[in-house]
Amino acid sequence: MTLNIIADIITVLLLGILAYRSRALDANGSVAAGFLGLGVLVFGGIWTFLALLVFLILGVLATKYKYKEKVKKGLAQPNNGTRGLGNVLGNGLAVLIFLLIETAVKEDIFWAATFASIATVNGDTLASELGKILGRRPRLITNLKPVTPGTDGAVSLQGEIIALIGALIIALFALPLTTHTWEMILAVTVGGFIGVNIDSLIGATLEEKGITDNNSTNFLASLFGGLIGAALFYALEMV
Repeated sequence: MTLNIIADIITVLLLGILAYRSRALDANGSVAAGFLGLGVLVFGGIWTFLALLVFLILGVLATKYKYKEKVKKGLAQPNNGTRGLGNVLGNGLAVLIFLLIETAVKEDIFWAATFASIATVNGDTLASELGKILGRRPRLITNLKPVTPGTDGAVSLQGEIIALIGALIIALFALPLTTHTWEMILAVTVGGFIGVNIDSLIGATLEEKGITDNNSTNFLASLFGGLIGAALFYALEMV
């Protein structure tokens, strides 16, 4: 057990340094990600950790995709896409909460919640970063009126497809943790996809009014996405 914990600490330490050196995260973000990663490894095991790692990698790649073009169009800040403490907590806190509950109750329903939460932030990041460039004719989610790319709450067909794929990718990592294979993959994918659209809805309403910011919007969306994933998993089990 001691050796496993030492190995976990070394793993997250190296990944934290790599994230900082690659400017994916700033110093505070790297430290927070390290603690979060250690908690995920201890309570969630390797598959949950890998799902979060894939989210981080895909998020970095999506952020850096045509980054100069995004900055030029005013769709990104000229900081090389570096993310900080608030972003780490906004994207990962709900995941850790669901993991702690799963550790206590040991029910598959909270595996569904955990991975649906990750699916939400992964789908949202990919849809947001890639949709700014690949999306055509974005519309505001609340009234479907045309808006400019990058508007809070803007959605596009291309972005929705990307969000669905992003959620599905994360769902695959949950399969080794349950015998309810199709229920899990459906619950996590749909929960994550709905969570992405909840993010857009909060962005178009609460964030637009200054009630939330991007980080708190991400947290709320990932929390609701996880809860929806859990509810769907429970309903599918009852069928």
